[in-house]
Amino acid sequence: MIKFEKFSLKNGLTVIVHEDHSTPLVAMNILYKVGARDEDPSQTGFAHLFEHLMFGGSVNIPSYDEPLQLAGGENNAFTNNDITNYYLTIPSQNLETGFWLESDRMLSLAFTEKSLEVQRSVVVEEFKQRYLNQPYGDVWLKLRPLAYKVHPYRWATIGKELSHIENASLGDVKSFFKKWYAPNNAILSIAGNCTLERARELAVKWFEPIPAADVPARHLPQEPVQNEKRTEEVFEDVPHSHLYMVWHCCARHEHEFFATDLLSDILSRGKSSRLYQKLVKQRPVFTEVSAYMLGDLDKSLLYVEGKLVNGVSMEEAEKALLEELERVKSDIDDRELGKVRHKAESSLEFSEMGIANKALHLAYFEMLGDAGLCNLQSSSYNSVTKEDIMRVATDVLRDENCSILRYHAKS
Repeated sequence: MIKFEKFSLKNGLTVIVHEDHSTPLVAMNILYKVGARDEDPSQTGFAHLFEHLMFGGSVNIPSYDEPLQLAGGENNAFTNNDITNYYLTIPSQNLETGFWLESDRMLSLAFTEKSLEVQRSVVVEEFKQRYLNQPYGDVWLKLRPLAYKVHPYRWATIGKELSHIENASLGDVKSFFKKWYAPNNAILSIAGNCTLERARELAVKWFEPIPAADVPARHLPQEPVQNEKRTEEVFEDVPHSHLYMVWHCCARHEHEFFATDLLSDILSRGKSSRLYQKLVKQRPVFTEVSAYMLGDLDKSLLYVEGKLVNGVSMEEAEKALLEELERVKSDIDDRELGKVRHKAESSLEFSEMGIANKALHLAYFEMLGDAGLCNLQSSSYNSVTKEDIMRVATDVLRDENCSILRYHAKS
């Protein structure tokens, strides 16, 4: 259990503090409630671009990394379709340096044409290297718009197309920052060797003077129920053919999340899982196969994918996979359920060993509604029954709810 205290500043910033005096370090996490889903469909990739721009210098601090490194700290960030998250760890005696750095770039970035050009070039190169110029790199650029027709999950975090980043202007960037990167759209969590009183003192000193913004209400278009199977054929110069299948499923905050997550574990978590045993080991249709869900804030997707054994046709692989998915709708035993429950519980415990993960979890679950939800995850998994999982499998794994990308290797 993660013990914590919580308070809010006058400008709307939520602050969460977990004291752990067994370590000389403090982790500091700032979660901004903005991701790729908040972008204009004609200007995508901006949230990810800001992940890079936020390290390019702020109004009073031209270099973010240098003072942090001199104080013995390290940092990183990530963006997804729902959030942008920045985190650092630093010796407790230098914690104020972290507050100084993070508050200044929340106050205002040093927007210049030079900074934008540098970071835009970095993102463009990342787009090319990771998504366009490597085998299977464009899978999610194709699969997302196949599954989503209305909701902004239809584009990847990197962006819908390269031109959106290439054409991003300084005015576009400033407007996006002003709209979303504000204290009343953020959660600050502190974990480690810091008292509640010290955290409150530093938060008031460094963050409370930052004015709140007029954060727009979020009115995202909701994805309609999918009523017909969708397929797309791709032929590329890749080593092996690959089959990708996705089904619409629940959002992260919904109760069905836990049963859906355990369903994916029964299917593919570890070498004793169903799909590995049946379709890799006993009947070698795939060389590797996996199932997982991302747990997006809005209605998400359950993924199943497999790399075909050479000589196996796409039709044979798809048929074999669907047969196994059909079986899970009516056949789960106690041993399987116990195994995936234990694995889920051990993963949760392991993930909360470090202070950086504790800080992230507190911020994330606060965004979901209450930081205390992080302490209820294990019991939620343990309350899932076989009947829950089979019901979810029956409801989700329907033919008309499925989108399939058949990624063929050119012969």
